[in-house]
Amino acid sequence: MTRYIFITGGVVSSLGKGLASAALAALLQARGYKVRLRKLDPYLNVDPGTMSPYQHGEVFVTEDGAETDLDLGHYERFTGVNATRADNVTTGQIYKTILEKERRGDYLGATVQVIPHVTDEIKRFVLSDPGEGVDFVLVEIGGTVGDIEGLPFFEAIRQLGQQLPRGHVCYVHLTLLPYIKTAGEMKTKPTQHSVKELRSIGIQPDILLCRCETAIPAGEKRKIALFCNVRESAVIEAQDSSSIYAVPLDYHRQGLDTEVLDVFGIKDAPPPNLSRWNSIVETLTNPDGEVNIAIVGKYTGLTDAYKSLVEALVHGGVANNVRVRFDWVEGEAFETGDDGMIAERLTGVHGVLVPGAFGQRGSEGMIRAVRFAREHEIPYFGICFGMQMAMIEAARNLAGLKDASSTEFGPTAEPVVGLMTEWVRGNEREMRGEGDDLGGTMRLGAYDAVLTPGSKVSDIYGGEAISERHRHRYEVNIRYRESIEQTGLRFSGLSPDGVLPEICERADHPWFVGVQFHPELKSRPFEPHPLFASFIGAAKERSRLV
Repeated sequence: MTRYIFITGGVVSSLGKGLASAALAALLQARGYKVRLRKLDPYLNVDPGTMSPYQHGEVFVTEDGAETDLDLGHYERFTGVNATRADNVTTGQIYKTILEKERRGDYLGATVQVIPHVTDEIKRFVLSDPGEGVDFVLVEIGGTVGDIEGLPFFEAIRQLGQQLPRGHVCYVHLTLLPYIKTAGEMKTKPTQHSVKELRSIGIQPDILLCRCETAIPAGEKRKIALFCNVRESAVIEAQDSSSIYAVPLDYHRQGLDTEVLDVFGIKDAPPPNLSRWNSIVETLTNPDGEVNIAIVGKYTGLTDAYKSLVEALVHGGVANNVRVRFDWVEGEAFETGDDGMIAERLTGVHGVLVPGAFGQRGSEGMIRAVRFAREHEIPYFGICFGMQMAMIEAARNLAGLKDASSTEFGPTAEPVVGLMTEWVRGNEREMRGEGDDLGGTMRLGAYDAVLTPGSKVSDIYGGEAISERHRHRYEVNIRYRESIEQTGLRFSGLSPDGVLPEICERADHPWFVGVQFHPELKSRPFEPHPLFASFIGAAKERSRLV
């Protein structure tokens, strides 16, 4: 029977519950168990799709087209298990489902209440089919204990602790142990108060995962165990690791996975095979050189907005045994400066990447970055918005279409990029209008594409049929194909019906590729995405030349 591990957080947010959940799942997986991860988000939005990246960070898109929390990216990267829309739920989705049931009369006239209706819906989500043969389902609860919006979720997992068979539930509480430098002491009170709050709503944690800057003294560990009513061995030290991929190794050394198995009474678990984790940490620790990548984007003030992108570039570095350093450039910075300023910023980099974005802000600066990379033969990678900017740059500066623009920025005489009103998904044609709600009106999830035989990208992928994940509302206008291809920018990947441009490349450039999809969403540390591996390889080659 499937066992459930609930991961909660206390004291402050951003302690790393998502990473801890992914690392624990990876450790159980390394012992031969089959795992599934899920995330409960207490906010009222239906999904993060319409939230500002500065509010929420990256929106991670699953194969089946769900816009989800960025932690699901950690889950996929650490376990290799593809998440689905059944692995992330928000308060907004829960209430939306309940209200739809109420309107249909499903509750037979009953008064709809938080208990039992909201908690029952949360439990239904948690217990929904995890898939065949899954041994452990790890469920992360967003926010911190004590948050008003999180109370229904905590109540639901409390009830599950009583309803599931004895020995089939484990509660892991992630908390903070601050070190006060002036006093020279590690303080346990925040952790004690956090656990007290958790126990007040009926949940006794089995394991405390304590984030700290220094090792926990033996006396403090005993104190935490005594006052929080946990075993001393269940007080797990969690210091910052050298990289996120070292976290499973560090947590194993502290005994996290052993302690979790002990909670379930599992004494005969095979030892974990951590060889691939040791290998990747060794590569990251002792690389053969480094490359500098300029990321000219829109949300560079919060790198979590590009979390999967950053990790995919790291994976590309692993594939080439080099360290990837990031030069974050706000697109707006290139809009007002002269060419000399752009040259000063980009001449020394080994690759330029323009990532996905929405809206006009910073777009002109990104177009200038594309032009500089094209003219100075710097490897260029355009993703989603970055491909669109490459198309507009070629249309304006090489095809003579001075008014080339995107309808996303307003009316234009040359709509090189425009709103998609219809597209094919499988055997169905999906349609939408300009005035439709923003939420759920994008091209989302995995779509097939066909690559041109003999193209650079077909060589990179090692084939001509691919499937990649999308998240966009605008698309390059196929009607401009002829005029743009005359400039040397080739449409080397199209949708199977030949209507939607998916990939562009330049044959007259060392490495110049634009893609309409988001390849970073499918990159894994042990399976770097071929486009990122190739891009970093080209950057490595340039680093040897300059």
